[in-house]
Amino acid sequence: MCIEPMDNERTSPPFDMIARSILDELRRTLNRISCDEVEALVREVTGAQRIFVAGAGRSGLVMGSFAMRLAQLGRPVHVVGETTSPPIRPGDLLLIGSGSGVTDRLVHYAEKAAETGARVAAATADPDSPAARLADVVVVIPAPTPKSSKATGGKEHRSHQPMGTLFEQSLGVMLDACVLLLMSRLDETGRSMFKRHANLE
Repeated sequence: MCIEPMDNERTSPPFDMIARSILDELRRTLNRISCDEVEALVREVTGAQRIFVAGAGRSGLVMGSFAMRLAQLGRPVHVVGETTSPPIRPGDLLLIGSGSGVTDRLVHYAEKAAETGARVAAATADPDSPAARLADVVVVIPAPTPKSSKATGGKEHRSHQPMGTLFEQSLGVMLDACVLLLMSRLDETGRSMFKRHANLE
């Protein structure tokens, strides 16, 4: 049930209208993500000896959430920058989540991974960004990001939500879909994954 604003409060749309707008934006964006690109990412994750994930800001939080699910799937995974993260090597996969694909730190990670012979994958709004150009596999998420004029250009990329919110939401849903695909490929269930859930709580 929506709470009507008081007379002295600034009038704003009710919650249900805002929620519908967000869901509509998500649906439009997710419908434009290539199934082939997602399938290629799933193959990379399945075939990698180890997976390293990286992102910055809210995208970084989404990537950390994906790392958690990968660990619960029994995949050897590390979050770049954590103190226990080992060196990357051939046979490993670096997966970057970056709306703009221009964040210096993330581009450096991609360059370093490529130099070592590891595979690189990127989920980004800009397929021509430095991170995407360094990647072996790219999943394009057509959502606005404040750091890339190309990714924010065009009516289809507009969002009522601030900054890179739509990209971050879409990244999370896309990766959650990857989890479901991986569960099928790896013959995992929610029950088997829960056995790997953290117990120091």
